[in-house]
Amino acid sequence: MIARARVIFRGLVQGVYFRAHCQQRARELGLRGYVRNLRDGTVEAVFEGERHVIEDAIEWNASHQPQARVEHADVRWETPTEEFTEFGVRH
Repeated sequence: MIARARVIFRGLVQGVYFRAHCQQRARELGLRGYVRNLRDGTVEAVFEGERHVIEDAIEWNASHQPQARVEHADVRWETPTEEFTEFGVRH
């Protein structure tokens, strides 16, 4: 069953290749969606795929990003739209 999560990552998440690492990990896991910087210094990611895989991606981004320091990840589960064909970085 396909799930969708919108996640706001807070902390030291901009200027540390967070989006590139998030994209790489999401693609490795077979997820679709996007990641982008927000003006307030946070990073937003939208993941679509199997729920347990999305949960793995959220945990990895929150605790294993090489240079980022995530203080908190706000997760909101949404209805999947299946609009994405891959996982990309938005600018």
